[in-house]
Amino acid sequence: MPLATWIKAGTSATALVLAMAGTASASPAPTTATAQPGAQAAVVTLRYDDSRAAGWEAAIAAGVASWNASVTNVRLVEAAPGSAAEIVIVATSGWPQATLGPVRPGRQVRVELGSQAVNDGYNKTRIAAHELGHSLGLPDTKPGPCSQLMSGSSAGTACTSAVPNATERSRVQSYYANYANALAASVVTDGRTLVDAP
Repeated sequence: MPLATWIKAGTSATALVLAMAGTASASPAPTTATAQPGAQAAVVTLRYDDSRAAGWEAAIAAGVASWNASVTNVRLVEAAPGSAAEIVIVATSGWPQATLGPVRPGRQVRVELGSQAVNDGYNKTRIAAHELGHSLGLPDTKPGPCSQLMSGSSAGTACTSAVPNATERSRVQSYYANYANALAASVVTDGRTLVDAP
């Protein structure tokens, strides 16, 4: 075979290998586990920024701890100062409200922790956990009992439970199950703002 043919064949093979390598690196790799049947789901990490939620820090920390103890395939962590966050939490003077998720890494929702609800006697930790539930994709279930975190204000001011029930936990688990799977990634944030006034 003439030298020119060998060079042409080698160049074509090199181009093919480089093209295939580029394609392989362009597809996202699962974060902790593959999406094979029976495999453990990858844990999705969502960052929250509460730097503009003065006075709510303890309630937010308790609400985050409640969710982190209740679900296994999504984890809420505080964002480093000045870095991007999927959940932006601010303190306001109105009624609590939040963007309905489920929020995905790289996207953003807003939670407003309104002092009007606290002034009317509602529990701050329950408010924070409830609004975070909206960010994770749960709508209100009003009216509802205190055992349903997403019943919100309809459970009354005496209700202080900040723990999602089995149904609420299961729904959030399903929203974030096998996130590495392309089909699961097609679920998008709802985008509606839910105001939690009675």
